[in-house]
Amino acid sequence: MTNPTGFDAYKPSEIARLVEAAGVAKARLPVMQVIALAVLAGAFIGIGAAAYTMVMTGADASFGPARFLGGVVFSLGLILVIVGGAELFTGNALMVMATVDGLITPGEMSRNWAIVYAGNFAGAVSLALAMSFTGILDGAAGTTAVAIAEAKVSLDWSQAFFRGVLCNMLVCLAVWLTLAARTVSGKILAIIWPISCFVLLGLEHSIANMYLIPQGMLAGAQIEIGAFATNLLFVTLGNIAGGAGGVALAYRLAYGAARNG
Repeated sequence: MTNPTGFDAYKPSEIARLVEAAGVAKARLPVMQVIALAVLAGAFIGIGAAAYTMVMTGADASFGPARFLGGVVFSLGLILVIVGGAELFTGNALMVMATVDGLITPGEMSRNWAIVYAGNFAGAVSLALAMSFTGILDGAAGTTAVAIAEAKVSLDWSQAFFRGVLCNMLVCLAVWLTLAARTVSGKILAIIWPISCFVLLGLEHSIANMYLIPQGMLAGAQIEIGAFATNLLFVTLGNIAGGAGGVALAYRLAYGAARNG
């Protein structure tokens, strides 16, 4: 019997069923609804990234308590996505579970990923443009934005890829944990710790970079479009590998059969 207080959590085998059901629902959403929700998610992650930029202003962004605080603030992005309802590319890596079990086709999953990725990009870049018009990036925050963006494009391909792998393992684990929670407060707590961890460790999130690098460029960073695209390519590939392989397939092996039980 369900605990009426909501303090009980779903079991991992139950979460696996919820993830697969969510994957089916996402694959069958109308295109315009997917686009709208994806643009919102890109903007939501951008809001978290903008707040992170402000927290890092005046602090040592390399390590330590300030960076952890930045991670807590950045968590706002995923909280808005999960609680507010939006479509985020990195979290949708979990759709692999439904694909492997034949509940949706690879084509349906790929269609969702492509539309959501493009929508996330549009939302994140649009927010970066909006921020540039506010004047907030004209001062110290702009200097921080430049430093963040330049540090990201300075990564070589292997660093970008493997930071992307580990990042999306934590993001997908955060999404997984939110499905265990039965209350909004539980979902928020489930998000904060994995997301704060990936920010603290300096890992790479493709959708966050869709905001942070353009933000830096708009603030004056001398970054070529090619460098931005290269970073995004390898971080995205890493995010797919970490979310789809490191989390979705691992849990499918452990609990996928439970949906038939």
